[in-house]
Amino acid sequence: MPKRYIRPMSNTENGGSSEARRKQLLFRCRRRGFKELDLIFGAFAAAYLDGLSEVELEELDALLNAPDDDVYAWLRGRVPVPQTYASPVFDKLKAICNRKSPTWNV
Repeated sequence: MPKRYIRPMSNTENGGSSEARRKQLLFRCRRRGFKELDLIFGAFAAAYLDGLSEVELEELDALLNAPDDDVYAWLRGRVPVPQTYASPVFDKLKAICNRKSPTWNV
Protein backbone atom coordinates (compact mmCIF):
# COMPACT_ATOMS: atom_id res chain seq x y z
CA MET A 1 0.00 0.00 0.00
CA PRO A 2 1.35 3.47 -0.85
CA LYS A 3 2.43 5.91 1.83
CA ARG A 4 -0.51 7.62 3.52
CA TYR A 5 -0.85 11.38 3.42
CA ILE A 6 -3.06 11.43 6.47
CA ARG A 7 -2.84 8.93 9.27
CA PRO A 8 -5.75 6.46 9.36
CA MET A 9 -8.75 7.33 11.46
CA SER A 10 -10.03 4.74 13.87
CA ASN A 11 -13.01 4.75 16.13
CA THR A 12 -10.65 4.67 19.13
CA GLU A 13 -8.98 7.91 18.05
CA ASN A 14 -12.39 9.52 17.71
CA GLY A 15 -13.71 8.54 21.11
CA GLY A 16 -15.38 5.42 19.74
CA SER A 17 -17.69 7.44 17.52
CA SER A 18 -18.54 6.18 14.06
CA GLU A 19 -20.35 9.49 13.52
CA ALA A 20 -17.15 11.49 14.07
CA ARG A 21 -15.32 9.30 11.57
CA ARG A 22 -18.05 9.82 8.97
CA LYS A 23 -17.88 13.59 9.52
CA GLN A 24 -14.12 13.56 8.98
CA LEU A 25 -14.49 11.45 5.84
CA LEU A 26 -17.20 13.80 4.56
CA PHE A 27 -14.88 16.77 5.04
CA ARG A 28 -12.06 14.97 3.24
CA CYS A 29 -14.38 13.96 0.38
CA ARG A 30 -15.34 17.57 -0.21
CA ARG A 31 -11.90 19.12 0.34
CA ARG A 32 -9.29 17.06 -1.50
CA GLY A 33 -7.98 20.17 -3.23
CA PHE A 34 -8.48 18.77 -6.75
CA LYS A 35 -11.76 20.31 -7.92
CA GLU A 36 -12.91 17.42 -10.09
CA LEU A 37 -12.31 14.92 -7.29
CA ASP A 38 -13.95 17.24 -4.75
CA LEU A 39 -17.08 17.09 -6.89
CA ILE A 40 -16.95 13.33 -7.50
CA PHE A 41 -16.15 12.35 -3.91
CA GLY A 42 -18.57 14.98 -2.58
CA ALA A 43 -21.42 13.59 -4.69
CA PHE A 44 -20.49 10.08 -3.56
CA ALA A 45 -20.51 11.13 0.11
CA ALA A 46 -23.89 12.84 -0.26
CA ALA A 47 -25.38 9.69 -1.79
CA TYR A 48 -23.69 6.88 0.14
CA LEU A 49 -21.64 7.90 3.19
CA ASP A 50 -24.35 7.41 5.82
CA GLY A 51 -24.98 3.83 4.70
CA LEU A 52 -21.40 2.58 4.36
CA SER A 53 -20.23 -0.35 6.47
CA GLU A 54 -16.96 -0.24 8.42
CA VAL A 55 -15.23 -2.17 5.60
CA GLU A 56 -16.52 0.32 3.03
CA LEU A 57 -15.37 3.22 5.21
CA GLU A 58 -11.88 1.67 5.15
CA GLU A 59 -12.05 1.36 1.35
CA LEU A 60 -13.09 5.02 1.08
CA ASP A 61 -10.29 6.06 3.45
CA ALA A 62 -7.76 4.19 1.29
CA LEU A 63 -8.99 5.96 -1.85
CA LEU A 64 -8.83 9.32 -0.09
CA ASN A 65 -5.19 8.62 0.74
CA ALA A 66 -4.22 7.70 -2.82
CA PRO A 67 -2.60 10.42 -4.97
CA ASP A 68 -5.15 12.69 -6.67
CA ASP A 69 -3.78 12.28 -10.19
CA ASP A 70 -3.87 8.49 -9.89
CA VAL A 71 -7.42 8.38 -8.56
CA TYR A 72 -8.64 10.73 -11.28
CA ALA A 73 -6.96 8.62 -13.99
CA TRP A 74 -8.59 5.46 -12.57
CA LEU A 75 -12.03 7.07 -12.40
CA ARG A 76 -11.81 8.44 -15.93
CA GLY A 77 -10.65 5.06 -17.25
CA ARG A 78 -7.30 6.32 -18.48
CA VAL A 79 -5.42 3.81 -16.33
CA PRO A 80 -6.73 0.54 -14.86
CA VAL A 81 -7.42 0.72 -11.15
CA PRO A 82 -4.90 -1.34 -9.15
CA GLN A 83 -6.34 -4.37 -7.39
CA THR A 84 -5.52 -2.73 -4.05
CA TYR A 85 -8.14 -0.05 -4.72
CA ALA A 86 -10.68 -2.05 -6.72
CA SER A 87 -13.76 -2.30 -4.49
CA PRO A 88 -17.50 -1.70 -4.42
CA VAL A 89 -16.75 1.82 -3.16
CA PHE A 90 -14.58 2.50 -6.21
CA ASP A 91 -17.30 1.09 -8.46
CA LYS A 92 -19.83 3.52 -6.96
CA LEU A 93 -17.42 6.43 -7.45
CA LYS A 94 -16.89 5.40 -11.07
CA ALA A 95 -20.66 5.17 -11.59
CA ILE A 96 -20.97 8.78 -10.43
CA CYS A 97 -18.43 9.76 -13.11
CA ASN A 98 -20.40 7.90 -15.77
CA ARG A 99 -23.79 9.47 -15.02
CA LYS A 100 -25.67 11.15 -17.80
CA SER A 101 -26.49 14.77 -16.90
CA PRO A 102 -24.80 14.75 -13.47
CA THR A 103 -25.48 17.37 -10.83
CA TRP A 104 -22.50 18.50 -8.80
CA ASN A 105 -24.17 20.66 -6.16
CA VAL A 106 -22.82 19.00 -3.03
